[in-house]
Amino acid sequence: MAASLWLRGAASGLRYWSQRPRPAAASLAVVCSRSMASKTPVGFIGLGNMGNPMAKNLMKHGYPLIIYDVFPDACKEFQEAGEQVVSSPADVAEKADRIITMLPTSINAIEAYSGANGILKKVKKGSLLIDSSTIDPAVSKELAKEVEKMGAVFMDAPVSGGVGAARSGNLTFMVGGVEDEFAAAKELLGCMGSNVVYCGAVGTGQAAKICNNMLLAISMIGTAEAMNLGIRLGLDPKLLAKILNMSSGRCWSSDTYNPVPGVMDGVPSANNYQGGFGTTLMAKDLGLAQDSATSTKSPILLGSLAHQIYRVMCAKGYAKKDFSCGVR
Repeated sequence: MAASLWLRGAASGLRYWSQRPRPAAASLAVVCSRSMASKTPVGFIGLGNMGNPMAKNLMKHGYPLIIYDVFPDACKEFQEAGEQVVSSPADVAEKADRIITMLPTSINAIEAYSGANGILKKVKKGSLLIDSSTIDPAVSKELAKEVEKMGAVFMDAPVSGGVGAARSGNLTFMVGGVEDEFAAAKELLGCMGSNVVYCGAVGTGQAAKICNNMLLAISMIGTAEAMNLGIRLGLDPKLLAKILNMSSGRCWSSDTYNPVPGVMDGVPSANNYQGGFGTTLMAKDLGLAQDSATSTKSPILLGSLAHQIYRVMCAKGYAKKDFSCGVR
């Protein structure tokens, strides 16, 4: 099973992923002001740009954490705040019966669950395992089967909203799995998000996320092209953005995450496209959309073109920049 999953993961556009940027260190003094009297520990695996603030929001809601990240430095601030750091996903599973994973790719998720020191080595019966990674829906389904064999429950719950929403606790979770377990998952996910939506069986959460990110990529490219054209025609970029956002062309990429430097504050375009959602990860997600479209015989002409555009951006040296950097 592990071998077939590795092959499936390797075929899902994962060659575009490179080591993710680490989040900047931050004090957890405020985060740690909590009462843990009625809270049992929650396992959290993956403390990258998204996982770090998600884990902090669980702490704010009073949950003690059992944490692991492949990069030990990512765990330091949590350890300093009194959270328990362990040396493998298996150790997390031994100490917690509710675990959230937030990992970059299908391969990383497979390793965390089915690897030599994976969750399945020590998972307890009745455990609830929630994967918030964005991965191939077929991989989620295979992992769910393996988890079920161990007497535990697996749910896929990818997120939308980006780093800003992760920090503010306003993520949207798209959840797939057994409906009877949704309430238990929502108890935890509601600490990190303002929208927790049940989508159906395992894999449907991933399906919803892939569709969302394909549309996001297309709209970002369209916004970048429209802004670039307007600027070359002599329009002030702030004025053009204002007009777009009061007109029918308005979209999230134009009014919340504008790709043109100087139009908005607090977005990657205002910081040389640092942070945010990496171009390489968008290319990966579009690869997942392409694979899903092929397997379901669904035409995605613009999705396929967006995939090629982001692959070119990665090849041209923008892999570690935010995905909005295409305006260049």
